[in-house]
Amino acid sequence: MAKPNMSLKKNPMPSQEPLVRARNFEEVTLGYSAETAIDEAQRCLHCKNAPCIQGCPVNIHIPDFIDKIKEGDFDGAYKVISLSSSLPAVCGRVCPQESQCESKCVRGIKGDPVGIGRLERFVADYHNNNSKAETEVPKSNGHRVAVVGSGPSGLTCAGDLAKLGYKVTVYEALHLAGGVLVYGIPEFRLPKKIVQKEVDELKKLGVDVETNVVIGKTLTIDELFEDGFEAVFVGSGAGLPRFMGIPGESLKGVYSANEFLTRNNLMKAYKDNPTTPILKAQKVAVVGGGNVAMDAARTALRLGAEKVYIVYRRSLEELPARKEEVEHAMEEGIDFRLLQNPVEIMGYNNPDDRRDPKNGFVTGIKVIKMELGEPDASGRRRPVEIPGSEEVLPVDCVVISIGTSPNPLIKDTTAGLEVNKHGGIIVEEETGKTTKEGVYAGGDAVTGAATVILAMGAGKTAAKAIDEYIKSKN
Repeated sequence: MAKPNMSLKKNPMPSQEPLVRARNFEEVTLGYSAETAIDEAQRCLHCKNAPCIQGCPVNIHIPDFIDKIKEGDFDGAYKVISLSSSLPAVCGRVCPQESQCESKCVRGIKGDPVGIGRLERFVADYHNNNSKAETEVPKSNGHRVAVVGSGPSGLTCAGDLAKLGYKVTVYEALHLAGGVLVYGIPEFRLPKKIVQKEVDELKKLGVDVETNVVIGKTLTIDELFEDGFEAVFVGSGAGLPRFMGIPGESLKGVYSANEFLTRNNLMKAYKDNPTTPILKAQKVAVVGGGNVAMDAARTALRLGAEKVYIVYRRSLEELPARKEEVEHAMEEGIDFRLLQNPVEIMGYNNPDDRRDPKNGFVTGIKVIKMELGEPDASGRRRPVEIPGSEEVLPVDCVVISIGTSPNPLIKDTTAGLEVNKHGGIIVEEETGKTTKEGVYAGGDAVTGAATVILAMGAGKTAAKAIDEYIKSKN
């Protein structure tokens, strides 16, 4: 084996030029070549205690898969990852490795950590592009489990149970499987063909996926048990948007980030003459500082906006979005209005002519400057308004991206299923078990909006608990 690569810098990720990518929906980052992947893998020291594994919510055996890359055994690397993760091509693109596995990497003490996420993406893409191996269908154990929602927690739970021989049926409310992976994350960050490939792999394991089924409307959880399912996993996500409660939120041209991204990502509103249109605004303000806000702002740019603002009430250091996404947004020309907070959305109103087509449309957003005061309960310094510092940003579209909550539909139609004050399903942390017999839950339906990999970890935990629960009854 070659000597370790002791470079303090990780191999850079090739990407489209900022001014080019800002006007197309093709994937921004282009991925490592085989040569680059091997070179980056050589930076891994294969630490004895492997702290990187401790930072991974699904406990991928990271040094082992990286060793396979060093040897040029990319199929072997994929097999190692697949022991723990059902969605490696997704995780390699959207997981916040910098705050999880890579944050624990010993190489990060005196330089850059090993590019674990970039290597995972390379391995998954290599497998998807080159593997001709037939998927081995596990022997059936004769038991049935229903999974509500086809997002990352649901797909992970379904995959793990299918590998144990369970007959799993996934119910998805929308017309396409993938949950937030297809409606929430833009094409330029996560190509939909990759999500479809991961879903197809689960189908090959024997997982059935039924779309256009709204649990709580089309079927209830109690009816799933009546149909013969022995356990149910709820991974229905957190699709209920929050708003600020400021004047003007009902104006035309105001979107929740969920609606804005769903219209574009799932319904293809960026195409000419789309069935589900979207306002092709010239100037857009996105309120919020998370990954969803970055996705919305960068999407608005690609839809043709001349000017896009990110309005966030804290400083750059407190931005919750991934560092890479913030850097990409800045490179593409997004205008960050930090330490500013909206107080009103302005609109055009001509009471003398109700037929005026401009009536009721957004014309601007009034913001007030903030300064950081004393720490709040979370330990972060609380933003405080600076009186008299208001200004109006001239925009014709405002996207609100300040978080989401779980939809109450399942709770309202399922007796015995308890939720917390935020609408999240109450579960045992170690198992994902809810307050209703035979029902387990995980992901955003429990925690509110969080990361893909945390949702996957919850799905994995629940699958193990469901297996133990069904075995204990038989």
